[in-house]
Amino acid sequence: MAQKRDYYEVLGVDKNATEDQIKKAYRTIAIKYHPDRNPGNKEAEEKFKEAAEAYDVLHDPQKRQQYDTFGFSAPGGGFDPFGGTSMNMDDIFSMFGDIFGGRAGFSGFGGGGGRKRQQHRGSDLRLKVRLSLEEIAHGVTKKFKVRKDITCSHCHGTGAEVGSTNDQCPTCHGSGIITHTTQSIFGMMQTQGVCPTCGGEGTVIKNKCKHCGGTGVEKGEEVVEIKLPAGVAEGMIVNVQGKGNAGQRKGISGDIQVFIEEEENDTFIRDDNDLIYNLLLDFPTAALGGEVEIPTIEGTKLKVKMEPGTQPGKTMRLRGKGLPAVKGYGSGNGDLVVNVSVYIPKTLTREEKKAIEEFRDSDNFKGDAATKRSIFQKFKNYFS
Repeated sequence: MAQKRDYYEVLGVDKNATEDQIKKAYRTIAIKYHPDRNPGNKEAEEKFKEAAEAYDVLHDPQKRQQYDTFGFSAPGGGFDPFGGTSMNMDDIFSMFGDIFGGRAGFSGFGGGGGRKRQQHRGSDLRLKVRLSLEEIAHGVTKKFKVRKDITCSHCHGTGAEVGSTNDQCPTCHGSGIITHTTQSIFGMMQTQGVCPTCGGEGTVIKNKCKHCGGTGVEKGEEVVEIKLPAGVAEGMIVNVQGKGNAGQRKGISGDIQVFIEEEENDTFIRDDNDLIYNLLLDFPTAALGGEVEIPTIEGTKLKVKMEPGTQPGKTMRLRGKGLPAVKGYGSGNGDLVVNVSVYIPKTLTREEKKAIEEFRDSDNFKGDAATKRSIFQKFKNYFS
């Protein structure tokens, strides 16, 4: 399978392009590569579809933001961040109204036959979830009780009274669309729009369900189980398909967009997939060396040997002991970065004070010139 091109490159626009610039660029390409102007040309047809897919993403602010952030694959999504599949001609013409006004096709292409009838799509829902660092490290499944539109329990989503039948729409004769033909510089152009009488369904309800008023949905609650992958971060959006509001009259259910928030951790600081741990080392161990225990996000502790004369500010990197990369965005784990500080007690006993005073004049406790220059340079860089 050929690798997808960048959507901005496909439309020939800059990443800061406005919505009008994106729409204009797509319109130009759509006219140039329209199948009616290029009959039998598979290359033109593929470019036509490619441009339609790029426009579908870039003209939608939310999809565009997800694409700009994650590219072609999003955390927790299916094959891509937008929850779609490869576009066909029906998909493309269904959005042509945004460009040409109504559902537009050229003469001889995509008339009335073969089009799918309009399906109502339920609206999306949004949830916020706060995750601990431990949950982020391992991934977690959460259950939510969600108030939403559910399928009507009386008519089972048809919108009609039980035992009642629907009639064919007298306006569109069951096709769900109405067609207008006009002359243009490219020849005859057919402009198709959703039938105003039946809303694109092709049928009209004779006796509406008294429980839902003919919508096929009612207010209710549902317990939704959502699996959140390991490695997610603050601000990410995990899209859960088909768990939003039910579509009217057996339509398509919307999605649930889960917005990730992170709880602060008392032990670690997160830096992308790395974890930072500030180790407060006692003075004797810093001077004499020894073994210390470093906690991990797994709940275990690692024994690490400290060399004699360990200086404050020393950094150690424990490879692979950080957070996992989100599936599809790299592999492996980040690191656990240990920053060493040395604890100097504020109060001393008489014996402790006397012992330290005995070493005050020792050259070993004054530090050599190289060490002093190194410390000075660190402070200089920090404040510059």
